[in-house]
Amino acid sequence: MTQETIRWFAGVDWGSERHQVCIVDGEGNIAGEQWFAHSGAGLAELCDWLLSMAGEAGAVAVAIEVPHGPVVDSLIDRGFVVHAINPKQLDRLRDRFSVAGAKDDRRDAYVLGDGVRTDRRLFRRLHVADPRLIELRAWSRLAEELQEERRRLSNRVHQQLWRYYPQMQTLTDDLAAPWFLALWTIAPTPAKARQIRKSTIEQLLKQHRIRRIDAETVLRKLREPAIKVAAGVAEAANVHMRSLVARLRVVNRELHEAEGNLDKLCMAIGETAAERETAFNDRTS
Repeated sequence: MTQETIRWFAGVDWGSERHQVCIVDGEGNIAGEQWFAHSGAGLAELCDWLLSMAGEAGAVAVAIEVPHGPVVDSLIDRGFVVHAINPKQLDRLRDRFSVAGAKDDRRDAYVLGDGVRTDRRLFRRLHVADPRLIELRAWSRLAEELQEERRRLSNRVHQQLWRYYPQMQTLTDDLAAPWFLALWTIAPTPAKARQIRKSTIEQLLKQHRIRRIDAETVLRKLREPAIKVAAGVAEAANVHMRSLVARLRVVNRELHEAEGNLDKLCMAIGETAAERETAFNDRTS
């Protein structure tokens, strides 16, 4: 899209419930201001309103602070030329019109619109992303959230075991590991551990493909002298542990799925990139 094609400049001050929009002409004069609800109908109205003001989507440069999300997707899908700006750079543009103060949605929408008119070099043109990249980012964020949740729950497992069953923690550094959760389920207390057969532990370790520790070592650790606790402490800790184990199993399952999808997407995107590079080399050779 050439500089000459753009005749109108719009700023969208993004919000969680509604979006304030301002459109200015080539001289910086405000041609219209309006807010739109954050909904399917509201975003459609936003695009229709800009079209009614400018005549065609390709004649409008739209500026927004958030470089992704449904607002950006809707605008690009309708053919508008969308740009994003770094928040710190937007602050400098805002200082042209007022000193620092309370947030003003109308002012910010105007600053964005006029800023993309006068200082488009500060903005980054946004394009339709490869759907697989969007999906990749989503799975990546989800995996990070699940890993953080796993660490948080694992720390709570440590706290509960410390109260009544500290010898169990010495078996592994990963207290959220599926095999460890399965082990706690069959030996939730030192008393229960004394009743378990070696063959049961062997079967559990085999099922989870654990080779760094053997059943004899596990039993020896679990059957170490228990610490003395007040009446009811072990029972109370077990209540918490049952809940933590149930939640960790869900997190482990979802994290496994997320990591599997990340691997598949990375492989698919890598193969596509390799195919494009090969095709380019063939054309230029």
